[in-house]
Amino acid sequence: MKVMDLRCGLGHGFEGWFASEADYGSQRERGLLDCPVCGNVDVKRLPSAPRLNLSGARAPEAAVAPAAPAADTSPPAHAAARFVEAVAELLKNTQDVGPRFAEEARRIHYGESEAKAIRGQTTPQEREALADEGIEVFTLPLGLPPKTPLQ
Repeated sequence: MKVMDLRCGLGHGFEGWFASEADYGSQRERGLLDCPVCGNVDVKRLPSAPRLNLSGARAPEAAVAPAAPAADTSPPAHAAARFVEAVAELLKNTQDVGPRFAEEARRIHYGESEAKAIRGQTTPQEREALADEGIEVFTLPLGLPPKTPLQ
């Protein structure tokens, strides 16, 4: 089993377990890999240190001064967990209108439909047209909802 450090195009780091290097490559080529946080399919393998079996190694005789901790540039794990919780809450409290988002947002804005929290998909041109009409919308980098609950 190969354990690989992976990162999506939006910078979320996670781990993947594969039967072999070829299995990783095959899954990546077939588009089967996606980020568990945001669903982004632009997944890259990060360099990782080799695993060394040091169970029989002895501690060095001379004490070595500890090195300064390296600056961690990845977001804290709890921030990713909070993001996942916020996305779950958003999905629970909004109605998915899918590709009809622009049409439904207009109906709500002009009072033709009851006011409610909606989410869906638009094209960049539809978003621009909504903004021109004074309808405020914003884009969330959610990707697809997780297929199964995240840990």
